[in-house]
Amino acid sequence: MKKRLVSVLAVATLLGTLVTGCGQAASSEAAPKEEAVQEATEAETTEAPAEEAKTEDGDKVIRVGATPVPHAEILDNIVKDVLAEDGWELETVVFQDYVLPNTSLEAEELDANYFQTLAYMNSQNEDGGLHLVAVAGVHIEPMGIYSDKYKSLEELPDGASIGVPNGPENEDRGIDLLVQKGLLVSNGGFGTDPNYTEDSLNNDKEANPHGYVITPLDAAQLALSLPDLDAAAINGNYALEAGLPATYPALGIEEFNEETSIKRTNFLVVKEGNEESEKTKALIKALQSDKVQSYIEDTYKGAVITSYIDPQ
Repeated sequence: MKKRLVSVLAVATLLGTLVTGCGQAASSEAAPKEEAVQEATEAETTEAPAEEAKTEDGDKVIRVGATPVPHAEILDNIVKDVLAEDGWELETVVFQDYVLPNTSLEAEELDANYFQTLAYMNSQNEDGGLHLVAVAGVHIEPMGIYSDKYKSLEELPDGASIGVPNGPENEDRGIDLLVQKGLLVSNGGFGTDPNYTEDSLNNDKEANPHGYVITPLDAAQLALSLPDLDAAAINGNYALEAGLPATYPALGIEEFNEETSIKRTNFLVVKEGNEESEKTKALIKALQSDKVQSYIEDTYKGAVITSYIDPQ
């Protein structure tokens, strides 16, 4: 996952206290004051249920931390409405980084967050002494092969330049995607042999029979570099931010087995002890609903796919 600059949204709740008092009149001259006290008491009585209703409404508010795309979009554009059908109010707290959503959840400033994989959550728990638990899988952002020059993988010419994200995990993932789609025969030792690099892969006729020029670039820059490449394997979140699915639909999308599905899924996460709370149950029901699945399919066109799995 990519770390970004931090912005924090703090939410504070102010409770008001109503103090009442009344006295007993000793003479007829005090009657007007007694009437005034009675009117005040009646006014306080009519306001009390409203104050009580506010408290109940507050208990029905669910605060969820999320990063902007696609998590906050999914929450605000569809999950909010689904929750409202059951009487819940959703408050989405948007973060621009991957650390504060977890520390805010640990501090119980949030009821849940939705943006991360199991591996990242586990590393945050270990490194930061947090106590977070994944409760439901929601979606995967598959890597896709994009091009602004070609409309199918079959059109890619021999010697085409293909960008992949740099960095150990993402580069291996990009190479594996090219293998999945038949552009490379195998990864040839890429990711397992430290002496085997993209240059080795470019010159390996067995692994790379079409002589593609594999070019590692910063993952966030691949979409911007697409005009200079014939194609690129781009992470789903960066493809979405660049609007690629709508303008240049993916020529091929990453496929997953059981192991990689768990590894790539973005989970709903709560603080330990809240796994069975009413708010958590309501969030799971809404996020894994048919309406959310339809919204994801219609909106993201393969750049986001549902993954309604249980954490393991």
